[in-house]
Amino acid sequence: METQANVQDQAPLKSQLLTVLPDEKVSFGKSIILGFQHVLAMDVYVVPFLIAMLIGLQPNQSSALIQSTFIAAGLATIVQTYFCMKLPIAQGPSYVPLGAIVSIYAASGGGELGWSSVLGASLIGAILVIILGYVGIFNKIVKNFIPPIVGGTIIFIVGLSLLPVAIRDNIYGASGASINQNVLLALISAGTLLLFVILGSMFRNKGSIFRIISVMMALVVGCITANVMGVLDFSAISKANWFSMPRIAFVDFGFSFNFSAIITMVIIYLVLLAETTGTWFAVSNVINKPLTDEHINKGVIGEGIGCLIASALGSTPVTGYSTNAGIISITGVASRRVFLAVGGWFVLFGCSGKLAALISSIPSAVIGGVFAIVCGIIAINGVQVMKNVTIGEKEMYIIAIPMIITLALVLIPGDYLHSLPSFVQYLLGSPILAASLAAILLNKLLPSGK
Repeated sequence: METQANVQDQAPLKSQLLTVLPDEKVSFGKSIILGFQHVLAMDVYVVPFLIAMLIGLQPNQSSALIQSTFIAAGLATIVQTYFCMKLPIAQGPSYVPLGAIVSIYAASGGGELGWSSVLGASLIGAILVIILGYVGIFNKIVKNFIPPIVGGTIIFIVGLSLLPVAIRDNIYGASGASINQNVLLALISAGTLLLFVILGSMFRNKGSIFRIISVMMALVVGCITANVMGVLDFSAISKANWFSMPRIAFVDFGFSFNFSAIITMVIIYLVLLAETTGTWFAVSNVINKPLTDEHINKGVIGEGIGCLIASALGSTPVTGYSTNAGIISITGVASRRVFLAVGGWFVLFGCSGKLAALISSIPSAVIGGVFAIVCGIIAINGVQVMKNVTIGEKEMYIIAIPMIITLALVLIPGDYLHSLPSFVQYLLGSPILAASLAAILLNKLLPSGK
């Protein structure tokens, strides 16, 4: 089968020293434990929490949205990992649609009508994404416009764009503790992760268990430290129910279809596809498995099906989580069985208010310490993709300008961004999209050096 030449064909990569290969059989118990590690490192609950806060949902509505998001992420992960793309990729809610969701909700009058407009637009957009993958158009776009220099740059800016968020929002700006406590928690969790990775490297094969459980131990040690500091709050767990049914379309809510809302959400879906392409390249690079035409087309279909499931459950779009590429690099675990367990954990959390409350109780600074290292690993994976490319004057601009755009948009003042036209807000609201488009255009427009 023809491989997707963009990254792998022209730049052969060394194996990433995986401890567990993608198709390797892993026992049920081990899959459950390793899957839980990935779940702990993903802030799936944050996006629905922010949406609930921004549009003013009641506590019971907020809880329902968070649980629906967990279930949608779980089912989408299973669909993508086992039936569509068949790569170790976990799905979760993206920050990209936040602005569009709030604007559609407000423009449609708020309340049930506003939310039904959001879900209706999401439903139509998801169907169009499935069609896009089925006809193979997106695959052709990637093949023609993303050579190794562009693919590597996209991976690099994925990590770069997430790094300020990890440090600024999850550490310095984390609530519930002082900045000194947050910095200390982040350093302890990050230090624990590095310690276990070092132990795994020192003892090699016999010490692979240290590397495999490094993320989980970082979060556990971080939580223990937070408890000693008196900033670990488990009160929400005792108040939550053990089991609650998820919401279902046409039973608990309906859909309404507004043309402008649909157009808005279609634009958002294109942004999501542009972002998740970087995730696919990152995971492909980590596991040293080239992306084929079939992978990319089925990946787009999987994204569409996942978003369709999310709409049917009353949740927002879910997409591939780039942080998992970094976690795979750190732990060396790339088994699809583990990611099947990730999907199972998400569904379980979605049906259990107590389990969802447990994971949301992990202090942001603890997650931030791990998240920052994961972001750095993702960025380095992008550099690895480009290492066999001759860096001339043209290539310097292809890398440098998207890097500048990424940081400029991550740091752009919110008031200024919101003063711009809606379409420009959508474009500049995603640093990864804007920087990716810049890399693609520069590669096409700049003359090649002799």
